[in-house]
Amino acid sequence: MDVDDLFPPHRLAAAQQAAAEAGLDALLIPPGSDLRYLTGYHAHALERLTCLVLPAEGEPTLIVPALERPAAEASPASRAGVRIVDHVDGTDPYPLVVKALGGPVGAIGLGDRMWAEQVLALRTALPGVIQRLAGETLRELRIRKSLAEVAALRAAGAAIDAVHARMGEWLRPGRTEAQVAADIAVGIRDAGHASVDFVIVASGPNAASPHHEPSDRLIEPGDPVVVDIGGTMPSGYCSDSTRTYATGGRPPSEFLEYYEVLHVAQRAAVAAVGPGVTPQTVDAAAREIITEAGYGSQFLHRTGHGIGMDTHEEPYIVAGATRPLEPGMTFSVEPGIYLAGRHGARIEDIVVCTPDGVERLNLTPTELTPL
Repeated sequence: MDVDDLFPPHRLAAAQQAAAEAGLDALLIPPGSDLRYLTGYHAHALERLTCLVLPAEGEPTLIVPALERPAAEASPASRAGVRIVDHVDGTDPYPLVVKALGGPVGAIGLGDRMWAEQVLALRTALPGVIQRLAGETLRELRIRKSLAEVAALRAAGAAIDAVHARMGEWLRPGRTEAQVAADIAVGIRDAGHASVDFVIVASGPNAASPHHEPSDRLIEPGDPVVVDIGGTMPSGYCSDSTRTYATGGRPPSEFLEYYEVLHVAQRAAVAAVGPGVTPQTVDAAAREIITEAGYGSQFLHRTGHGIGMDTHEEPYIVAGATRPLEPGMTFSVEPGIYLAGRHGARIEDIVVCTPDGVERLNLTPTELTPL
């Protein structure tokens, strides 16, 4: 995939226009997904200041520590017309921000996850300037993925599918959740991910905790096991997929009954996706089936979250979300049923809203998989 397709230079101009329309004189973006989205630069978050200064009008400037300059120059940022300015240890970098702004400013948008010490230092360097969240502006640019971004997410989906396809190598009775999780983490990298973002292996009663941390619990015959895994690809785009397995024997009859309910609900929610449909309608498509079967109070979370350069981003598939879906919006569909102290299950696919409906980006079977 051509890096210029994934990080096109026009994103900077689009962000500048969006900032002006929002009444902001500039965006100040620290390391993180917003910086990488705008420039292609995957920067380290350090106590040393790294900050993209993006005036609503004028030249973008990337301020970096001197020891990070080679990495910044090697990134797509330099090809996108971003001027790179460095600062050496022991000097105050904040006057460089003021200079890069190019003149008096009244309101600036700060990266949503900028460190507090940097926010306060900018408040001192720019007294009286209104500080707002840059995410309010950038969210609108990031929420619809380009064809190149969808292709990157499709590749991420295929990579995590390849890990689920190997689950029989690792997941079996007599091993601990932590042992299985360690093997999966290696498998995630082997499948082409640049980093492992999370590995949930939740067996037996632990499967009733949606964000369970792998433990030293031994997996037992007949245990339902929820495996929720994801990572970041070299492109910067993320994977995330959950499957539920039955290990070494027949799981409890109660589990089998509600797994079938969950399976029907997840397929119904995927089928509900399409342009003009609201996220809350997709959520309701799963939730109503689960509720009618008597498990409504055991569906503990929203049906999905957006995904791109962050594992969790807009749009969120939840009651009250009324903005209609549009082609290019990508998100998870992941209903779950959790019976505290007993067991649980979740099925998760990443999907993209298309002009004609929906495309699943995870293609491994969603039926209960015995191992």
